[in-house]
Amino acid sequence: MAATDWTPIESAPRATLTELFAADTNRLEALTVDLAGIHFDFAKTHLTPELVAAFATLADQAGLAAKRDALFGGEIVNVTEGRAVEHTAERGEGSAASVDRARQQHARMRALIDAIEGEAFGPVQHVLHIGIGGSALGPDLLVDALGNDGVRYDVAIVSNVDGVALETALDQFDPHATIIAVASKTFTTTETLLNAESALAWMAEAGVDDPYGRVIALTAAPEKAMEWGVDETRILPFSDSVGGRYSLWSSIGFPAAMALGYEAFEELLEGAAEMDRHFRFTDPAKNAPVLAAFADLYYTQVRGCATRAVFAYDERLRLLPDYLQQLEMESNGKAVTAQGVPLDRPSAPITWGGVGTDAQHAVFQLLHQGTHLVPVEFVAVTEPGDGLAEAHHRQLLLNAFAQGAALMQGRANEDAARAYPGDRPSATLLLETLDPRTLGALIAFYEHRTFVNAALLDINPFDQFGVELGKEMAKAADAGDMVFDASTAALIERALG
Repeated sequence: MAATDWTPIESAPRATLTELFAADTNRLEALTVDLAGIHFDFAKTHLTPELVAAFATLADQAGLAAKRDALFGGEIVNVTEGRAVEHTAERGEGSAASVDRARQQHARMRALIDAIEGEAFGPVQHVLHIGIGGSALGPDLLVDALGNDGVRYDVAIVSNVDGVALETALDQFDPHATIIAVASKTFTTTETLLNAESALAWMAEAGVDDPYGRVIALTAAPEKAMEWGVDETRILPFSDSVGGRYSLWSSIGFPAAMALGYEAFEELLEGAAEMDRHFRFTDPAKNAPVLAAFADLYYTQVRGCATRAVFAYDERLRLLPDYLQQLEMESNGKAVTAQGVPLDRPSAPITWGGVGTDAQHAVFQLLHQGTHLVPVEFVAVTEPGDGLAEAHHRQLLLNAFAQGAALMQGRANEDAARAYPGDRPSATLLLETLDPRTLGALIAFYEHRTFVNAALLDINPFDQFGVELGKEMAKAADAGDMVFDASTAALIERALG
């Protein structure tokens, strides 16, 4: 990669947010973007036209456009694993061959859903989805966010190997009216297969004929699923070039398509594709994922912010912070460049958050008056998801908007304990309504934002070797092949004998 010069960004003049608004009457127009039913407001960040221009120059130096073209062109961009990264092809934006393959796999999923609806499996009421990481977080977010108006099938998504999680789900379902979706890219994931085996035992104990015949495998390794016992006709494959945390667009989205209807799944894909086209073809100064990444990098690289907070001011989006934790920290939590050279600057901040207005009474004290500078993101929806009195949603939205204003403006007071320093940044993402199209666009926005952050830092956001070491050591410990430190050995002896 060509050398990048951060000096114009690191040496840029610093003004407070209130000073920036006072100095530029065009600030709101310059730092807001509207597309796909979402209003993006970055005006209460410290971005300025000059900073945006400096970041755009840095993006040119980092080869962002070429990296973006390589991503959408199906070229090898996951350099450590020698793979293309083609989740965008799942929504129709990528190389022609990959888009065609994704459409065929989607058609196969739709045909199987049609067969289930036609009672080829007998009467089905419940879908037990078993996966972990991206194989669970994405479907869980979709069903929880979009199922507020009712679902066609009861869906339980189990990821934790803790038996309590699985038992809680099984207690809700009739084993004779349940299908099991086992989601694993490699079909070797220990936690997922253990949960699946226990679910099959639950069916067998209830007298279900041929429990394996009620399993749907969602995987990029069909041969492994067949070895495990799933018939080829009940395997929904997806491409090996689709990473786990980017896989909800593939057959991993099966439980959402079942619960919400396949038409809703198609709308989700189209909303994401709209964001794809915006990201590909829009100038950086009005490109929502690019602007968001510029703000992220400003706060991590210049202001030393180690965390970023996301607050969903809508109960339906309560799982969004959890989803973003994996997307952002698994992607960009790296200490070396794509060439394996130690990174000489911070990478991803810690992503955390919660749900408004609950979070206001838990963590906002630190955001307003603490010693840490934490960029905040508010995600809200104009149209309410409830049928109660208008006052509920009005108070929800007013709280979201007022918190952003209060973080920026602050309030002086002679009593230091009652003083608010202000000049604390926030961005607001306001959806017109929460439906499959806007949710698809929102998730794709976060994907591309994560990619831009990685591109400008020259790291590979598509591998995740950091999740493997602990799992490997746990397997070795179970087999008696690992010698641990005194503390770990004592814990194992105390708990497991």
